[in-house]
Amino acid sequence: MTDNAPKTGGEVKERTRTETKEPSMWKVVLLNDDYTPMEFVVHLLESLFDKGPAEAYRIMMQVHTQGRGVCGMYPFDVAETRVAATEQLAESAGYPLKAVMEEE
Repeated sequence: MTDNAPKTGGEVKERTRTETKEPSMWKVVLLNDDYTPMEFVVHLLESLFDKGPAEAYRIMMQVHTQGRGVCGMYPFDVAETRVAATEQLAESAGYPLKAVMEEE
């Protein structure tokens, strides 16, 4: 009888699989306060989050009426940077505006 199995020289063949996983996405959420002007929030959304005027106004009104508004969904590093930049811009302008990250 002939053995048709491949010869491996006593070693075990291993198959490696490369699996790529999409990074988890995080929401950047603005929180309402009683001191930050609406115009500042709209400006921040337009400049930092690349929102158009209508969308920036809609998000600002959501923050104003519901207490929070989602600015966007980003990978962790980008979301963390946007939260820090938001709070830095607000602080430098003298406003207590806060942003948080929430995992999707």
